[in-house]
Amino acid sequence: MSVQQANLAAFLAEIEGALGTGSVNQAAETLARYGEHTLPGSDNPPSAVVYPASTADVQAVVRAANSHRVSLYPISTGNNIGLGSRSPNAAGRVVVDLGRKMNRILEVNDTLAYAVIEPGVSYQAMYDELVRLGNRLMLDVTSGPPQGGMLGNALDKGAGYTPYFDHFGFSCGLEIVLPDGEILRTGDGALNSANISNWHTSKYSFGPILDGLFAQSNYGIVTRMGIWLMPRPPVVRSFHFTFDEDDDLEQIVDLCRPLKLSNFVPTLFRVTNDLYSCGSEGESTEYRKSNGKRSISHEARRALRQKHGVGAWNVSGAFYGASNAAIEPMIERVRNHFGQSGKARYISHEEASEIAPLQIAINAFSGIPGVGELGLLKWRPGGGNTWFLPGTPMIGKVANEFQQLCRNIYAEHGLDYMVMNVCSARFCRGLHVLSFNREDEDERSRALGCYRKMAEEVAKRGVFVGRAPIDFHEFHMSQTILPFQDVCATIKRALDPNGVIAPGRDGIP
Repeated sequence: MSVQQANLAAFLAEIEGALGTGSVNQAAETLARYGEHTLPGSDNPPSAVVYPASTADVQAVVRAANSHRVSLYPISTGNNIGLGSRSPNAAGRVVVDLGRKMNRILEVNDTLAYAVIEPGVSYQAMYDELVRLGNRLMLDVTSGPPQGGMLGNALDKGAGYTPYFDHFGFSCGLEIVLPDGEILRTGDGALNSANISNWHTSKYSFGPILDGLFAQSNYGIVTRMGIWLMPRPPVVRSFHFTFDEDDDLEQIVDLCRPLKLSNFVPTLFRVTNDLYSCGSEGESTEYRKSNGKRSISHEARRALRQKHGVGAWNVSGAFYGASNAAIEPMIERVRNHFGQSGKARYISHEEASEIAPLQIAINAFSGIPGVGELGLLKWRPGGGNTWFLPGTPMIGKVANEFQQLCRNIYAEHGLDYMVMNVCSARFCRGLHVLSFNREDEDERSRALGCYRKMAEEVAKRGVFVGRAPIDFHEFHMSQTILPFQDVCATIKRALDPNGVIAPGRDGIP
């Protein structure tokens, strides 16, 4: 037995003794399942999985990892599909599955509109609880699975589409187990008092704002988070426009920008291309004609648009109000604004509710979790799916140049260009879906090459990603300036000198 194996065995024995029977799992099928993901790279099976049930359990796990020099990889619910799922960033780590047992909604405050959650609380669980409590509050949901973890998504800088779209920005007050096993509470939670009133309502308490250190990092394990919720409006009414040409994106972005700068439209704009919209409805019929070697043809794209009632680009937003009558003048103003283009075809809320890809947008604006966009996983056989997430300024000419660039790179690699541009006032995040046959080595290689080339090309033009698949954490960190890398590494050494928490995650040693 090697030293590493001996250390692992001693660590697991200590954990089982401290946390109890069933807290450690090394079954072959379990390790295989936790190592799976949808990315082009190989699976990364862990050496074991442990299941803490409390913050105290997490402290015990971290302290034992330090004693036995074992590398941990914490996850919340493990549904980060397209970015790594529950897989560690390297084989042999011990996965700390926080979500299996730490899945309580600790508080819902109706008066101040916030909740306090553990890592295992999913969007579906929170939605169900809010409905049970009278449906007076509304959460912001993502394009991911309803079983995705709210805490994990916020820490990975995930976002949605309502006015509360910024999930980390709308978090307030963290509890973190540091790499030495001590507990840190941020914001008012740091107050040395047995009675803390504002932990989850006051973001800017005295002293440095430390919360951001624990987003996209490996500096600690977050075990509790406050999240702000939106009062559910009496009426949600969406509006939609289709545009027929790929290069219409330039005009679309310039039309969206003033409506968001003034915040006249309270939601973000979802601007989906035809394949992102139609891809949620199932497998490409063109794939087998070229055995996945070529991108879908223009003729096939047009046929899909006609079949599903969508355009080359599809713009969706929504208003909230006391009644349909109160909202109607705002809808009319938006119709007139987009009508100036001479290209936009208006689709009403009622019509959109009969068009499956647009109903997905309505659900998102209404804070209702759904599985609609998971259909993108079926676009090509073999289950391969990864996401490329750059952003551009809200300037139409710039955004269109980037879509032309990325569309051509997809075509060079024989992949189908699928993207949703999520537009705010000054910034547009491009959710690029790379769907590929993971069982085909050539397609895996092409997907890997496509991602890397896009990342390199947009970086040359001054654009960076907001999130990244685990296969590319180290690569993206290498794209940053050395002082940034040095500061990240210095903080890691200071907080985690033994490197026990997810070494290499987010590109931090």
